[in-house]
Amino acid sequence: MQLTARKREILRRVIEEYVATGQPVGSRALVERSGLNVSPSTVRGELAELEALGLLTHPHTSAGRTPTEGGYRVYAEELVAGLEGRPDELGVDLRSMRDEIEQALRATTDMLSDATRLLALVSAPSLETASVRHVEVLTLQPSSVMVVVITSTGGVTKRVFRLAEPVDPGLVAWAGEYLEEQLVGQRLGSSTVRRRLEAPELGLRERAFLALIGQTLLDVGAETGPEVFVGGTAGLVEGARAEEVEATMRLVELLERRAAVLALVSEALEPQRPVVHVGAAVAGAPLHSVSLVGATYGIRATPLGAIGLVGPLRMDYEKAIRTVRAAAFELSRFVEDVYEDV
Repeated sequence: MQLTARKREILRRVIEEYVATGQPVGSRALVERSGLNVSPSTVRGELAELEALGLLTHPHTSAGRTPTEGGYRVYAEELVAGLEGRPDELGVDLRSMRDEIEQALRATTDMLSDATRLLALVSAPSLETASVRHVEVLTLQPSSVMVVVITSTGGVTKRVFRLAEPVDPGLVAWAGEYLEEQLVGQRLGSSTVRRRLEAPELGLRERAFLALIGQTLLDVGAETGPEVFVGGTAGLVEGARAEEVEATMRLVELLERRAAVLALVSEALEPQRPVVHVGAAVAGAPLHSVSLVGATYGIRATPLGAIGLVGPLRMDYEKAIRTVRAAAFELSRFVEDVYEDV
């Protein structure tokens, strides 16, 4: 949409005034409070044109204008396009939480919701994206074997196998050494793991034993989806205006569904750069009174998880965008240290 510089400036000031006050913005008040170097009549004409473009609306109970979804969308896109340089400081030190990914994600979620008073969502890296840090194969009983897999994210998976006959202790010891040597550092979801479990140069007995216990490694990333941390629901409800409460409560109820949370946090976002979805669609259902600000974090060009802030249309978009950007940057640095140090 092509807008003149003055129209963009007036739209920005209307939105920021409305976000700050919650009241429709009139031309005279806009000139007086913003210091625009134009007459109220000129501003009225520009407001009328912005309304004709569908970016502002004119409540029948007031002479002022309020933003539409389209207006918020244009405003937010301008904010994202203007991002440059290093992100702001996050406000929480993740360096002290080395290898404690869950603790770092919870701290980030709390920081996001506290700083913005919005609903904060942070998804943990999928186990499939983690790498193998340690594998151990242990004999529990003559015919019982336990496999322990520790991932680069600190996750621990244990599985016990009960065989029909006693297992050779030498075979158990070999399997532990082989898996540790061949798989440490490999991504759980990579084809390399399966190839090394099925290596044709191995003997029949060794391949059969690996086929039994190796399924543990193949199943680690598929057993559960990524965990999602949610914070700020109380603050979101408390901060909602009367006309926003119903939509906010619908969203909070929807977040109780895990699949909807994952869709909201992950599927709607693009890698590396903050995005804003005004009137976001969740689980196929449009929420016309809700906006989502989000970004992904990860290692270089590989996204591992997502960060989202959800709130009413009348939110402080600039603060939300900058906060999400800072969180994505810091979490990316954090997981890079954790995943790379294997």
